[in-house]
Amino acid sequence: MLVMVVAAEGEAVAGERQALDLLGDAYHQGASWVAVPVQRLGAEFFRLRSGVAGAVVQKFAQYRTGLAVVGDVAAHVAGSEALRDFVRESNRGLQLWFVADLPELAGRLAA
Repeated sequence: MLVMVVAAEGEAVAGERQALDLLGDAYHQGASWVAVPVQRLGAEFFRLRSGVAGAVVQKFAQYRTGLAVVGDVAAHVAGSEALRDFVRESNRGLQLWFVADLPELAGRLAA
């Protein structure tokens, strides 16, 4: 299973346009998963009411590509029970995972 790892530097994934750009790159690389560092996700992604996370995740689901948020989300989760629930439920599924690092992602994909 090929994973496209997004660089930590670059434009924030702030909505559908950036999600589609990543999906296009993943398609060209033949990747079935995209690993996005936490720092590439704007603060609005972690405010569920903003709808950014929902829009981004929906695009990935439509194109049947997994999305892994890589890095420490503890500070974001600490301030929102809804986000904590979202992360927990996402990690139970097969579309969106929140992982600490790339080795954890590799382990989940291998399982």
